[in-house]
Amino acid sequence: MNHKYSNEFIINIMERAIELSKRGRGNVSPNPLVGCVIVKDGKIIGEGYHEKYGGNHAEKNAIENCIEDPVGSSAFVTLEPCCIHSKTPPCTQLLIDNGIHEVFIASKDPNPDINGKGIEQLRDNGINVYQGFLDEDVSKLNKGFFKWVKEGLPWVIVKIAQNQDGYMGVNNETQTWITNEESRENSHYLRSKMDAILIGTQTARIDNPKLTVRSVNGTNPKRIVVDLNRTLPQDINIFSDNEAETIVLCSENLFDRNKTSNCKYIPVEEVDSKMNVKDVMKKIANEGITSVLIESGPKLIKSFDQHKLIDEVYIYSSDFDIPHSSLVNPLRLESEWLLKSNKMLGTNELQVFKRKELCLQE
Repeated sequence: MNHKYSNEFIINIMERAIELSKRGRGNVSPNPLVGCVIVKDGKIIGEGYHEKYGGNHAEKNAIENCIEDPVGSSAFVTLEPCCIHSKTPPCTQLLIDNGIHEVFIASKDPNPDINGKGIEQLRDNGINVYQGFLDEDVSKLNKGFFKWVKEGLPWVIVKIAQNQDGYMGVNNETQTWITNEESRENSHYLRSKMDAILIGTQTARIDNPKLTVRSVNGTNPKRIVVDLNRTLPQDINIFSDNEAETIVLCSENLFDRNKTSNCKYIPVEEVDSKMNVKDVMKKIANEGITSVLIESGPKLIKSFDQHKLIDEVYIYSSDFDIPHSSLVNPLRLESEWLLKSNKMLGTNELQVFKRKELCLQE
């Protein structure tokens, strides 16, 4: 490897680029989170990240922020620079035009229009390119984007709050608070990393949730509610508080696509009077949504699980007693799932499971 920087230095700078990229959360989808650091003579002279969808890419912002002439410098980028004309000019040409000497890349861009072509163009123009630094970290950070580009579907996480016996509540007609403040704060942080939250009609009607990230710093995700017959009252929080964009999934047999001042209505397929969950995920992806957090009741969760549309599961468990409970966790996380992590949140426990076939791909 013919460059002058130590592996430790490269990793440190790439970690900085990753931290910068996270600042774009909630504002760049369906684009990925990307950060860039420009280094010259061993010191950082410019930093940038992709701040907003349709706006400058990380490389352009980093170069514009340089305190010295970037000619002869090194660019550290979390994702392969684009080589196509889209909403912005190609970043490869920008790096070439500004005399960048070498480029360090964490992950290749899985977009088939790029996927190695950006690296090839840089090398064809005499720029040394090195890749694979913290690749796994960046792939995890952009797992929604990666799946969206490769499969045309969003990354799906299910969040479940239950007691030690696996019950989510008394029944589907009452609201039950099960977890503690630490768990709620953790779940709000999880929300802040997602493009959208999905709930069912009954959850919207009984719980009347806000689905915001009010316990942590971050951008509120889009709110998606399944309401096939459009029976939900307009005074519930997701329709009236103006805290985030709201999308209603309704029956294509009854309604056309339309938009009002407080929400967007998207028709979805019905099969035997039931929502086609595969069509739901495709319609959501078509909205530029690359990650979805499902916070619904057992019935909706089970329907997505039956079609293997769930990628990860976050289970928050407490020792809260729920007398006469009947609302049971519908998931059986057995051979197809791998426990990725668990930690205590006060007296509550958080377990994170990932579908095993996805773990094998890492």
